[in-house]
Amino acid sequence: MKEGIHPNYPAARVSCACGNSFVTRSTRGDFQVDVCAACHPFYTGTQKLIDTAGRVDRFRKRYEGKTVAGKKAAEAPKAETPKA
Repeated sequence: MKEGIHPNYPAARVSCACGNSFVTRSTRGDFQVDVCAACHPFYTGTQKLIDTAGRVDRFRKRYEGKTVAGKKAAEAPKAETPKA
């Protein structure tokens, strides 16, 4: 390996939103994460809704009107065509 071309790689503390923290090595320094192995649904076996910036609510609002409009269109009587 060449000398002097590699970045400094010191110990860094990673803090999770669940309160868990651990030490690793990083060029970034200390940082925070939203999900870690202690609280991730894949590792814990529990289901947890992770809603970042209200994305689920925005999705529901966006498609809520379309399902209602679709139901109204299905309920409306269709005009019959005269038979010749």
